[in-house]
Amino acid sequence: MKKKDAVLGFSMILLAVFMLIAVGYAEHSDGNFAMITVNGSVYGTYSLDEDQEIEVKQGNNHNKICIMNGEVYMKEADCPDGYCMNQGKIKNSRQTIVCLPHKLVVEIIENKENNQTEVDNIPDAVAN
Repeated sequence: MKKKDAVLGFSMILLAVFMLIAVGYAEHSDGNFAMITVNGSVYGTYSLDEDQEIEVKQGNNHNKICIMNGEVYMKEADCPDGYCMNQGKIKNSRQTIVCLPHKLVVEIIENKENNQTEVDNIPDAVAN
């Protein structure tokens, strides 16, 4: 390997690490709401400002999502692997908790003033 090849390789790695760090910082903004989807449909959207527990029951599947101190975590789940309960607490936009066996996703979203959406605490399945 020539010296120029080594310098070029090191420069490319350094640039990639710098870009990864820059993208990571750009995506870490606090979200305002937790959106829960089940099987691709929105189950409900909940404010992170209000401490609460949300029970999601779909057939034989049961999950309990907890919102506390502006953070969201999976408190209970009867899925076989329980991996969703080990994903920890999330509070930044674009972070998610996924319960793959139950097809449930909890995602942190932002509600920007110029792009407000209607936010309610009534699950879509109940509201319709």
